[in-house]
Amino acid sequence: MQIRSTIARGLLPPSVKNPIRGVPSAMINGAAVTVVIPALNEERAIGKVLSSIPDRVDDVVVVDNGSTDETAHVAREHGARLVFEPRRGYGAACLSGIGALEHPDVVAFLDRDFSDHPEETPRVVDPIIKGTADMVIGSRGLGRREAGALTPQARFGNRLACMLIRWFWKVRYTDLGPFRATSLESPAGLGLRDPNYGRTVEMQIKAAKQGLRVTEVPVSYRRRIGKSKVSGTVKGVIAAYTKTLFTILAAALSKRRPRPRPQEKVIVFTRYPDPDEPRRASLPNSGPTAPLLCTSICANTP
Repeated sequence: MQIRSTIARGLLPPSVKNPIRGVPSAMINGAAVTVVIPALNEERAIGKVLSSIPDRVDDVVVVDNGSTDETAHVAREHGARLVFEPRRGYGAACLSGIGALEHPDVVAFLDRDFSDHPEETPRVVDPIIKGTADMVIGSRGLGRREAGALTPQARFGNRLACMLIRWFWKVRYTDLGPFRATSLESPAGLGLRDPNYGRTVEMQIKAAKQGLRVTEVPVSYRRRIGKSKVSGTVKGVIAAYTKTLFTILAAALSKRRPRPRPQEKVIVFTRYPDPDEPRRASLPNSGPTAPLLCTSICANTP
């Protein structure tokens, strides 16, 4: 991927402070990087997440997904740009974050509960900046995990989803983790729509279907701060499993659904009623019999 000129895009030089984050805007390997963090009632964790993001990240967008605690206040105190999304759902929050982007070269997504390691952001975005990938998945399966950080139900769901994706689209993934990055063009080109649990699997399926260059890098993972809203409850686990499987199967069925044949017409030229004045008639497409029909009409035309 060709990184656009810093001067042409109006970015601040490294010596100037980023007005949003209040730190030198050095960028990562010459590319502008924005981090998007969907958050819902994460006042205990969001400050730690924001404090751990490397200074070379140019912009941080926290999407408050209807928090009733001090999440928004803490995010502002740590220099994040705040976006409000009242529609509940991880996918809806991510879409709002994408809508608030200010044309970075790369956008990365981080979890808000401090289970990811934000300091590993350069590792996740680097393949895109180097032009070797369009999307990078931070794989918890390939990286180091703190004991108990990834629940048994989460591990099982990941394995099942990755197995089905490999079966249907011949693409090998090891994780559906939230820590990931794409070029700015990728989110818009993928046509992402899922408003909740199916967000990550939808992104990976559509990337596979469109033939994007996707790579995985190992990332570290630790126990989250607070209780998970998905794997921490029976209702959340059932909803996540159902939505993930539905997303995969719906995409697989749409792949196999035959496309309707376009409606074609046969154009017949005749001479009627004046031999010197041609007249044109349109007949619906009759499939294999169309040439015979045309021959019959033409043969019986005076």
